[in-house]
Amino acid sequence: MSVREKDNPQFFARIQEQNLLRQYDLLTNCIEIGLEKGIEAFDKYTLWSLNHAAVTNIAQFGGRFREQPIYVGKHIPPHFDQVPHLMDQFLSVVHENWSINEHPTTLAAYALWRMNWIHPFVEGNGRTARAACYYLICMRYGELLPGTKIVPERIRENRAPYYAALKEADKHWANGHFDVSQLADYLQQLLKAQLAEV
Repeated sequence: MSVREKDNPQFFARIQEQNLLRQYDLLTNCIEIGLEKGIEAFDKYTLWSLNHAAVTNIAQFGGRFREQPIYVGKHIPPHFDQVPHLMDQFLSVVHENWSINEHPTTLAAYALWRMNWIHPFVEGNGRTARAACYYLICMRYGELLPGTKIVPERIRENRAPYYAALKEADKHWANGHFDVSQLADYLQQLLKAQLAEV
């Protein structure tokens, strides 16, 4: 069962908002588990669950990696046959670099960019990437961070700098380099704004 946006845009938007609230509740639980068990709790099953929550009743293949081509504006994500391997690599990078002392939002920025680049799901990739990003921010700080408006919500409110930072990371990657510093700085600003309201 799914609701189509073209049939009733207002109803579709309401379902999407309800899904987002459920996803944030689930995200809170996932972060608490991660804080208890360590970074290895951040795995594909967590991502599948977060994606499923984000797209319930609007996409029938939520919570599993895509098995079809997908197009995102001018970006053509990798072939679907590569998605499981690319996601394994993505998780490996996060786990293997977790103990490195670096900018506290660098791995979160990497997650946000890489998941958007891979686009592993049929629907809800941005929502799932933003949830994963916030999961890693909280894990890096060692707590479920306070604030009435969290980083993913702040990204949704003003997407222009978010898209610009993603494109910047894409440019570096296309030139054979890895650089998500603009995205990491952007996330740091949003996090400061979140914590300043506490």
